[in-house]
Amino acid sequence: MSVPQPRMPAFGMLPLDTTTTDVGERQVDTAVLPIGSFEQHGPFLPLMTDTVIACAIAREIAAAYPVHLLPPVTISCSHEHAAWPGTVSISAPTLYAIVRDIAESLRRSGIDNLVLVNGHGGNYVLRNVVQESSVSNTRMALFPGSADWAAARERAGVVTPSHSDMHAGEVETSILLHDHPELVRAGYETSDFLADDRRHLLSLGMGAYTDSGVIGRPSRASAEKGKQLLSALVDSFAEYLPVPAPAESGRSDR
Repeated sequence: MSVPQPRMPAFGMLPLDTTTTDVGERQVDTAVLPIGSFEQHGPFLPLMTDTVIACAIAREIAAAYPVHLLPPVTISCSHEHAAWPGTVSISAPTLYAIVRDIAESLRRSGIDNLVLVNGHGGNYVLRNVVQESSVSNTRMALFPGSADWAAARERAGVVTPSHSDMHAGEVETSILLHDHPELVRAGYETSDFLADDRRHLLSLGMGAYTDSGVIGRPSRASAEKGKQLLSALVDSFAEYLPVPAPAESGRSDR
């Protein structure tokens, strides 16, 4: 008689057989929510790239810190990628409402802190959600921040400047080469394309600046860089626990 094997988690989720008892016994007060997207990433990375990356970061965080790992939000604000087949978006108000509803639900079950692990740069509304949380009953943080990415890029030896490495470039391809190499198709080695002047990106979308959907240098990606990127981000997360509390309303120096 064969022994049932544990069900493996999908990307960065908790094991699929996790029960309410398992979560209750851990007694954590902070949840981590990966937020990705479903959008084009050129001809060699999958539509789920941002979700896979957010889940990889969140999974490594959950392995190193006492947090409750949530399943990912897999569709977000990808309107700038609408010119390519497969891209699906929701509106900024919808994403805002999803995150607020999740935060409120967590609070009712005893978890008052929520860290949003964002894998898609176009989710600008998440900054507003976190900003407004400073006057709500749930404390939130947005991770990784620009300083966290800068430290990770330096440790990993990423050579493409962050502004140039915008989409399906050195960083994203490296993380997938490390975490899910089976998802990376041939062609990234010859798909470098730069478009540093993107001043009208929000108005015109990505299609005005790239035919392939790539802006960056994926040819410089490696699995080792991806490993170091994730390791550095896990280290940076220490600054987010406990989740920063809002400043007191009164000032003692007045």
